[in-house]
Amino acid sequence: MEGINKQRLFNASCIALIVTAMTFAIRAGIMDELGVEFGFTNRQLGVMAQMAFLGFPVAMIIGGLIYPKIGPKPLMWIAFLCHVAGLILTILSTSFIPFLVSTFFIGLANGAVEAACNPLIADMYTTNRTTMLNKFHVWFPGGIVIGALVSQVMTYLGMGWQMQIGIMIIPTIIYGLMIFGQHFPKAINIEANIGENIKAMGSPLFIFMLVCMGLTATTELGTGQFIEGLLAKAGAPPLIILAIVTGLMAIGRYFAGPLIHRFNPIGVLFFSAIIATIALGVLSIANGPLVYLGAILFSCGVMYFWPTMIGFVSEYNDKTGALGMSIIGGAGMLITGFSLPVIGGWLDKEKARALAEGLSGDAAELVAGQSTLDNIAILPAILILFFGILFLKRKKLEERRIPQGAH
Repeated sequence: MEGINKQRLFNASCIALIVTAMTFAIRAGIMDELGVEFGFTNRQLGVMAQMAFLGFPVAMIIGGLIYPKIGPKPLMWIAFLCHVAGLILTILSTSFIPFLVSTFFIGLANGAVEAACNPLIADMYTTNRTTMLNKFHVWFPGGIVIGALVSQVMTYLGMGWQMQIGIMIIPTIIYGLMIFGQHFPKAINIEANIGENIKAMGSPLFIFMLVCMGLTATTELGTGQFIEGLLAKAGAPPLIILAIVTGLMAIGRYFAGPLIHRFNPIGVLFFSAIIATIALGVLSIANGPLVYLGAILFSCGVMYFWPTMIGFVSEYNDKTGALGMSIIGGAGMLITGFSLPVIGGWLDKEKARALAEGLSGDAAELVAGQSTLDNIAILPAILILFFGILFLKRKKLEERRIPQGAH
């Protein structure tokens, strides 16, 4: 990879992922404000958030198909342009449809970042793919911490949602400048035969992991997108809880290497599902200080889901190539996107039921949030069974794992 500045490209990828994460955190933080200002219901807010989760897989699937031909550089520029367009259009939006369109553009940008950077990093760091992908994905929770704290401070200072969206243009420009004029590697160490990729994606293991990815992503991201509605009346500031959760996720992912080496990706996924189920059970009954304990457990449960799932595909289904990595991530976002209106509908339904039973506004919101968290807990409970199956078959699966550094 002569003439390629791997560290600069890795850092630019991390900053692009920070922007991706900030779009999730700040939008989660302004959901209630948008609802009040424009009269949107929780279900409408769920549909709005869904557009980002739909744009994401569109970009990832297309990006995965064209990556072997064009490499990561054009995809990074597509991400940059869509981030700029989506953020500016969001600031200018005054009704439901423009918000949908702007959110879709941001989803396209976020998907293009993952479609470019996951195989780019796997290509540059062949000897420790899952570890480096975890270090890259440090900056998704890291970016959410930054976004949540920025949103909290700006809200405290009386700055409106338009300014909070606008602040994300700054890191977007930074990563644009960092990739300007840089040489990018071609798909040297990634399986680049599209026919072979598609054939490999027909394997039972890959299809099984697609289902698991939908469950892991919805557990993590679906909960995060509605953190304000789920925990607003639980006695702890929701954005501070989000910052705690994602801050711990960032630390955990940065030091993921020894854990993955000790338990391998299958063991990490299995034990993560157990902890996530317990955590959501705690949050579904928590009030006051107990919310912080539930949040810490939830962070430990979901912190390794996303990067380890992508790393698993790269190592155990390596013939799927960049396309497989994009498809697995895209499936996670797509299924999460379809789940958001459902989660929003649960909140509306449970709140209406609580009000009908005579509870006050705040008490009704608390009960609605707890009941919805109890529903979400079913997802990681299913994963305990699914990852348990992989755990029992881990010795056989290890035989098909690529030697780290192969290709």
